[in-house]
Amino acid sequence: MNIGLIAHDSKKKLMQNFCIAYRGILSKNDLYATGTTGRLIEEVTNLNVHKYLAGHLGGDQQLGAQIEHNEIDLVIFLRDPHLLQNSHEPDGGNVVRLCDSHNIPLATNLASAELLIKSLDRGDLEWREMYK
Repeated sequence: MNIGLIAHDSKKKLMQNFCIAYRGILSKNDLYATGTTGRLIEEVTNLNVHKYLAGHLGGDQQLGAQIEHNEIDLVIFLRDPHLLQNSHEPDGGNVVRLCDSHNIPLATNLASAELLIKSLDRGDLEWREMYK
């Protein structure tokens, strides 16, 4: 399965810890991430991550294009709900809308990310293979 990983700056350490904790599951899948998040994940896990541009440079749009083409099966986007709208970080609204439009499972916080990754490990997301 193709997994998209995005994290706002204040959630990058949490994403690293998540990926360390679930390294075994993640290693069985193809990982795609915005630039800085992908680099940070690789540094702590030694997982191979296909890295897009940094989110604020268009990486979230690159991931969005893959979602539109049904090439991503699951997205974990650890968002900071307290971000100011004029922040340099993308709000992620486009990724969320695309996931909703294309029926892509999406986690936006640690609790839902853990549920999705455990579901993936149990095989609960195999329907995505048929959906493609």
